[in-house]
Amino acid sequence: MSDVVTTVLFEHPLNEKMRTWLRIEFLLQQLHANPHLSSIASALTFFRTASDLLDVLERGEVRTDLLKELERQQQKLLLWSDVPGVEMSRIHELRAELKDTASVLMSAPRIGQALKEDRMVSLVKQRLSIPGGCCSFDLPTLHIWMHMPQALRDTDVRHWLDTLEPLHKSLTSVLGLIRQSGPFRNQISLNGFFQDNAEGADLLRLRLSLEYQLYPQVSGHKTRYAIRFLPLDSEKGQVPARLNFELACC
Repeated sequence: MSDVVTTVLFEHPLNEKMRTWLRIEFLLQQLHANPHLSSIASALTFFRTASDLLDVLERGEVRTDLLKELERQQQKLLLWSDVPGVEMSRIHELRAELKDTASVLMSAPRIGQALKEDRMVSLVKQRLSIPGGCCSFDLPTLHIWMHMPQALRDTDVRHWLDTLEPLHKSLTSVLGLIRQSGPFRNQISLNGFFQDNAEGADLLRLRLSLEYQLYPQVSGHKTRYAIRFLPLDSEKGQVPARLNFELACC
């Protein structure tokens, strides 16, 4: 089996709520991909990502928005009850999972507060804006922590990630259902341009072949959107007159 990737998936949010959720998901994925802090480089990557996450969480009512979306998804599942042939046991199972996820999120402490109050995270966060500000002479606390047994650092990281688990689980559930709500359909852009109605959607998902080395530049909102395809090489790249791509409006 070939490992060569022939297509690339792009996602574009159509409202500020989805924009925030995708950024949080992006940061959480990085934190979970880098839990074994065995060098100062990996540690600073982890702390910088955690700092970015805290900044994003400070900007909006993430918990409130997620709880509303979890309730909305439960109501959407109820509508499937009237569809002939639907597997009701699966519907009930999904609704129960969403209800449990919402309950855990609602009862959890303020999202990100435990990280914000953690001494190590706080100390590093304060120095990240200073170029080279996490040197051993600037931040001896981090320096000695990096010389502690790996098991101790792993335990600390697991604790930090556990405090984010209610957010991680609810966001994964919500985005998973939203992404599944819109099937991919074949579309054609003319001279690198495509536009359509969004019909109250939250998210656009595009699959492009790597053959032409193009990327989409999307503008739009919940009622209408436009996509312009641009070449990676702005000087020599070309956009075909008719470009086939796949598009899902979720």
